[in-house]
Amino acid sequence: MACSYAAVRFGGHAGRCQMEHSKKLNSDFTADLRKLAHDLSNSIETVVQAAYLLNQSKLDSQTKKWARMIETAADEAAQINRAIRELLRSQSGKIPATSPEKTPDKRRAS
Repeated sequence: MACSYAAVRFGGHAGRCQMEHSKKLNSDFTADLRKLAHDLSNSIETVVQAAYLLNQSKLDSQTKKWARMIETAADEAAQINRAIRELLRSQSGKIPATSPEKTPDKRRAS
């Protein structure tokens, strides 16, 4: 049953239409957020890997400090993004959400 503006605005099957519309928006919104989180993961991984490689270079102490700061921030951003992706997956019913502390770090060993 299609939901018209009049049905939503003036009664009839408005409750069901609003719920269907809300679920569709929520589903579309969640899917869009999951795509953005995936793209963000790719960008964060580039920073993580570049910071790792930079830290493997011979750097003066001040530059080494900045490189470690970048690597730490990128690692934290990756962890936050993994938590966001897990929450979004749980919203779509694909997997249960877990706490970020339980999310394994899939990066290389330091």
